[in-house]
Amino acid sequence: MSLRFVLAVLALATVLSAIGVVHARYRHRQLFIELSRLESARDELNIEFSRLQLEQATWAESNRIDQVARVRLGMKTPEPADIVVVRP
Repeated sequence: MSLRFVLAVLALATVLSAIGVVHARYRHRQLFIELSRLESARDELNIEFSRLQLEQATWAESNRIDQVARVRLGMKTPEPADIVVVRP
């Protein structure tokens, strides 16, 4: 083989290797940007989930349920005379 042929093959291999490195770095950057976007979305969803849990806890408080039962449904605690105990 001639020296020129070997040099040409080595030069071609170097160029192809460089193109491969550039492509790998470009793909890495794309994936990193996507990862950052997904992490940000995850964080937003976690914040929203925390808000919803707090809201659910607020709506489920016994004082709130008692207030809604009294105001909206007109319910009240029965008088002792109105309570009937049923035994089996």
